[in-house]
Amino acid sequence: MLGQRSRQKGLFEADTQFLDFVGRDSFYAFLAAQRGQLFRDEDFAGLYNASWGRPSVPPSLLATALVLQTYDSASDEEARQRACYDLRWKVALGIELDTRPFAKSTLQEFRAQLVLHEEQQAIFQRSLELARRKGHFKGARKLKLALDTTNILGRGAVKDTYNLLADGIVLVLRALAWQAGLEPAAYAEAGGYGRYLDGPSLKGQAEIEWDDAAQRRAFLAGIVTDADRLLEEVRVARGQLEEDSPEDRRLADAAGLLSRVLHQDIERREDGPDLRDGVARDRMPSVHDPEMRHGRKSKAKRFDGHKLQLAVDTDSQLITAVAVLAGNAPDREQALRVVEESEALTGCAVEATLGDTAYGDGATRQQFADAGRTLIAKVPPASNQGYFPKTAFAIDLEAQTCRCPSGQVSRDLRPRAQGDGIFRFAAAVCAACPLRPQCVRGRGGRSVQLHAQEALLQAARAFQSSAAFRASQTLRQTAEHRLARLVQLGIRQARYRGTAKTLFQAFMAATVANLTLLAAGSGADLPLFALGACLIALLVRHLWRPGDIPPLRASDTARERASRSLACETATSLKLAPSRPGF
Repeated sequence: MLGQRSRQKGLFEADTQFLDFVGRDSFYAFLAAQRGQLFRDEDFAGLYNASWGRPSVPPSLLATALVLQTYDSASDEEARQRACYDLRWKVALGIELDTRPFAKSTLQEFRAQLVLHEEQQAIFQRSLELARRKGHFKGARKLKLALDTTNILGRGAVKDTYNLLADGIVLVLRALAWQAGLEPAAYAEAGGYGRYLDGPSLKGQAEIEWDDAAQRRAFLAGIVTDADRLLEEVRVARGQLEEDSPEDRRLADAAGLLSRVLHQDIERREDGPDLRDGVARDRMPSVHDPEMRHGRKSKAKRFDGHKLQLAVDTDSQLITAVAVLAGNAPDREQALRVVEESEALTGCAVEATLGDTAYGDGATRQQFADAGRTLIAKVPPASNQGYFPKTAFAIDLEAQTCRCPSGQVSRDLRPRAQGDGIFRFAAAVCAACPLRPQCVRGRGGRSVQLHAQEALLQAARAFQSSAAFRASQTLRQTAEHRLARLVQLGIRQARYRGTAKTLFQAFMAATVANLTLLAAGSGADLPLFALGACLIALLVRHLWRPGDIPPLRASDTARERASRSLACETATSLKLAPSRPGF
């Protein structure tokens, strides 16, 4: 059942008594000032039963704890300890000093419920609602969004084919042992699979000469034989189960991972199995996190894991949307979706989307154009192995002509069904051209590929030379700055396995990035300071005469000077009823 906090603050809560110890301009004080506004218990009512059970730990308190956990890079156990003993956390949570607000398992279950109900975005959305209340997203304002991506290293162990197959075999052994009601070690020994559970690395335990190709291949053949035999045992076991039952799905999932490793890494030959040459497309590098992928951010920078994509409002520098992509997905994969999501979360229309070269391909431009949106991104540079690139030719789409660097014009356009086409220059024309060594490699004439979105690409290339484009690229750097902030908050390494939990981590990091930005420019302690100043003024009016207020001193801090000035003004302007004599 949903537990709720009282809206009335207590006199003995940490944010009432110890705000000055923590610092009124700190992030912890900012969270304390937002209690009851940033997170409300009723916002999370869908995660709880309406009438059963005891009242839960208030979800507004747990949501604040998750924010603090991300801000301080704390583990679940450390978060529990800090909530019990750290004065800064107690101030931010608004609890009394002797309160131990939640157990480690309570925090974990709350996070699991958010992920299970696909509410990873709920806490992040509250940061944008707060920004809207502070005036950052007014309805008439048009947003300029900057998009960018960075890599997230996966949590699953990445192994070579030998140990990857061994891990898949262990998963199947455990599923079969559970189905048979036996311990995995006992089931493995009975079936002759004991070596897969004997140590941390099957490859490390193998007593073979790794320089000998024949021994390596024989060792691999033994592993593949065991895997095939286990998969047959799974087929027999599933035949005795009800289709799509929990037991059947558990066996199917384990066998599916093992089968995938065999398919992607093993080549079946007449003389026995062997390692596949090259890397299979969409290869899974870890059975412990099957959603991880081999990825690259450049030719030299490779990683195993996921990609984080984010959208940033260039004016406020607030993150408006995030998404987690597969590690091998192109950066532009969900570009339009994060733009639409930004509009939904902020309530403002997006007038332009800014991206780097990864977003500048023809297909992405067409997607944005079809949606009636403006995309500003550099067109990927054209190259031709040292010969004249396509951009050296002047293509007139209306006249359907192509003029080469030497001035020759081709009208020989051969369209194709995909919407693109090829301009061809006659071999005789190219043979007599003095620029041929810089243009043509073969014996025939030069050909120029016409892109299906050629008109969009031409317009983009023309815009690239303008001052407006250079200004937009300066604005786009906002996304890089926000990515750097998320890396500071730990997004480079996934804390959890699976895309859904990694997306939750990304949302939490984006939430903290937004809240710290809002806290830096909000004057979080002003409401409390104003209240304190008014109380001082009331005391002054009752107990002192205006002339008794100590004068300003050169050594006074800015806060003391402001407090005394406000007290003087209030004491002389307030008209209060006279107090009783002798009170």
